[in-house]
Amino acid sequence: MGDWWQRNIAEPGKLPLLLALASFVVTFAVTRLVTRLIRAGKGPFGNVRAGGVHIHHVVPGVVLTVVGGFGSVAGHGHGFGSAVCAVVFGVGAGLVLDEFALILHLDDVYWTEAGRKSVEAVVLTAALVGLVLGGFTPFGVDGLSRDETQDRATVLATVAGNFVFALLALVKGKARMALFGAIVPVVALVGAVRLARPGSLWARRCYGRRPRARAKAVLRAYRHDRRWAGPRRVVQDWIGGRPDPGPRPAGRR
Repeated sequence: MGDWWQRNIAEPGKLPLLLALASFVVTFAVTRLVTRLIRAGKGPFGNVRAGGVHIHHVVPGVVLTVVGGFGSVAGHGHGFGSAVCAVVFGVGAGLVLDEFALILHLDDVYWTEAGRKSVEAVVLTAALVGLVLGGFTPFGVDGLSRDETQDRATVLATVAGNFVFALLALVKGKARMALFGAIVPVVALVGAVRLARPGSLWARRCYGRRPRARAKAVLRAYRHDRRWAGPRRVVQDWIGGRPDPGPRPAGRR
């Protein structure tokens, strides 16, 4: 453990990133705990209001993110001040992404089905930053030897190739694979060579005159969603709380 710390955290100067990630995760966890207590009517907590306006926690989150980000740039990434700015940035980012769905929809969808996007955004962010802390770098540059790193053509070809794989995965409607593929290129490669999801830009452009490919893509997407939608919802409910039930269809009770 000590060798891993020296190799991946201490020597490359990743301590601020570790502090930012830790404060990000802790802030999200505490925020979700508080909001769930407010929702249940327990504890001394309540919504913050000013002049009749509900102040969502994304507001102080934006302020802290700006302060921490600019403070980190001004401090050149070294010393105690950099560590403090990393913590401030992590706290702000945790507050902002906890209400990612609100920003996306411009509506208070915190406890609705649409609010699940906030939980997914937080989990994806934490996972990607964790991979970077673990020694991965975007687009597979970490996989190059020291001699290859000195060759600019090799570096550019590696980055360009992995970027293309990630872009193809994104165009095929596989956003998660594209994001993780930017850090772990083999993931993007898998997403790039497999069938596109129905409704994606690739499917609309390339499967329009290929009914067999279109039908196969629809069937594969259906099987995938049927297999993983349930477990994913269970995990999201455990992390962020179960959304409020939606309105029942007319004529049902």
